[in-house]
Amino acid sequence: MVRRRAIAALTLTLTLTLTLTLALTLALTLLAACDRGSRASAPPAPVPPVPTSAGADSAAATTPAPAESSVSLLASKGARIPAERAGAAAPSAPGAPAIAFDLPSAWKAERPSSSMRFAQATIPGPGGPGQFAAFFFGVGGGGLVDDNIKRWVGQLETSQPPSRTSFTANGLQITWVDVAGTMKPSSMGLGPATAQPGWRLLGAVVEGPGGPWFFKAVGPNATLARARESFLEMLHGLRVR
Repeated sequence: MVRRRAIAALTLTLTLTLTLTLALTLALTLLAACDRGSRASAPPAPVPPVPTSAGADSAAATTPAPAESSVSLLASKGARIPAERAGAAAPSAPGAPAIAFDLPSAWKAERPSSSMRFAQATIPGPGGPGQFAAFFFGVGGGGLVDDNIKRWVGQLETSQPPSRTSFTANGLQITWVDVAGTMKPSSMGLGPATAQPGWRLLGAVVEGPGGPWFFKAVGPNATLARARESFLEMLHGLRVR
C-alpha cells in the first residue's frame, strides 16, 4: 500500500515538472517571437549620404547656380555681383588679384548655370541667339593655352584655318581664336545638342596674376560676326583690380 502511494506521488511530481517545463518553453518561444516582430517593424536607421566629387569639366556643365529673385553674376570666389556690375570677377584665393570687364551693352546678362562660370549672357543677332560664358577653375587651373585653343578649334568642322591672335591689355596676356564652320554637338558646356552648320566660335584665354580666365562665345555665324568687335572690345577692356 505504501509502495503504491509512493509511486503515485512520484508520477504526479513528474507530471507537474513536465507541465511546468512545457509552459516555460512556450512562454520563452512567445517572448522571442514578439521581440523579433518589434525589431522587424521598427523603421531602418537612415543611411548617411556618400560624398561625391566632380571634375572641373562636368561641374562647369552641370552644376546649377543657386536661384535668386533677380539676375546677378557669379564671381569665381562664389560671391554674388549685381547685374549692373556685370563682369567683375573675384579671385578664388585670398589676396590674389581680381579681374574685371564690361559686358557689351547689347548682350543680355544671365545668372550663370554652373559654379565654374562667373559670367554668362545671351548674344542677340540676325542669325539667332548666341551664347557667352566666362570660366574660372581656380588659380593655375583650366589647362594650357595651346591645349584650350586646340580643343576649341576641334569643336568645329571647318575647311578654313582658324584665326589666332595674341596681345596684352592692362598687364594681361590674352590669346584668342576665331573659327567658323559646322559646330559639333556637345553635351557639356557651350554648344548645340545637334550639329549646326554655319556657326562660329570666339574663344580667349586670359593669363595674369590669379588666373587664368576663359572667355567663350558660340552661335550662328551671322550673329557672332556682328558680335566679334564687341567681343574684342571686351577683351581689351579687361583689367586687374
